Amino acid sequence: MPDVQIATEQCTGCGMCVNFCPVEVFQLETSGEKNTVKVVNPSACWACDTCVGQCPTNAIRIIESAEEAADREARFKPSAPPLDPAEQQQYQEWHEVLTQTLGLRWNPVAISLIGHDQPLPAAPMPRVKLRYCQSLMMARRGKTVMMPAQCHACPDGTHILGLTEIPPKLASGEMYLHFKKLASMEAARQMIKERPRLPEKSTLATLVSPLKDAKVTPDVIAVIAKPEQIMWLTMSASYSTGKRFDFKVSGYNAQCVETTLLPYTQQRFNLSLGCYGCRASSDIGDELMFMGIPRQQLPELINGLKKLGAKAIGDSRNKIYLPPNI
Repeated sequence: MPDVQIATEQCTGCGMCVNFCPVEVFQLETSGEKNTVKVVNPSACWACDTCVGQCPTNAIRIIESAEEAADREARFKPSAPPLDPAEQQQYQEWHEVLTQTLGLRWNPVAISLIGHDQPLPAAPMPRVKLRYCQSLMMARRGKTVMMPAQCHACPDGTHILGLTEIPPKLASGEMYLHFKKLASMEAARQMIKERPRLPEKSTLATLVSPLKDAKVTPDVIAVIAKPEQIMWLTMSASYSTGKRFDFKVSGYNAQCVETTLLPYTQQRFNLSLGCYGCRASSDIGDELMFMGIPRQQLPELINGLKKLGAKAIGDSRNKIYLPPNI
């Protein structure tokens, strides 16, 4: 378990860590006129660092032990066969079409939700706990990251993706009021009620990598790009049909729900504007947004993108209708 440390000389006893901890690691005690924060349940700590971020005096440190990391390595041994070379080549070709036609700066990301009955691939686990959205940001920069529940730092996203149960403070909606993200408990409960989630403990691990380096057949491909680039992907999906689309977007649980779970469960692509969590805890730029595409739908988008890339994309980017036309 992580080592939860409080610098008592810096702690003011404000109780912010007590309020914001989703799993009740801390307890506020009063002795005379002075409040003191105690670590009473360290084994429950997820290392989500919410307490660290909310502490006004930077009095809290969360340190993962080398023993915990070594235990994870010993428990999760790879046994999955390597991808068929033809399938691997297909992903590399799709990667090339997406990056070159759209001019993507960042790698498209292959996402796999590995069930308990599936073998684990040979993929590195992080040395420290990460939020799911942070692992996506690493994958867009070229890293491959596999995370069983013990590697996840965010209890919210982790239960949504089916790795764990939901902590009581999240289930009740209390946490969202502390963050001042919703007006009332009623609004918080409604948000929780509407968001989808996989059955508890149905997922063994999440796996993310650049699409060109996929270790297993991905469930979803995430594209992290500018709105203009996402526009072309949306047009690619309707190239053969001319249909319009309905997207589910809220600004809550963006990467776990909107970019991953909805495309995975509904088998159609979805857009996301990001959320409080991913924008507060990762290096995602303000100008970027997200698209999650189920693996089965990607060939259709790739075909449409190739067609649009032959003329329409170039014409639009060259501003051919910008006056004066001479």
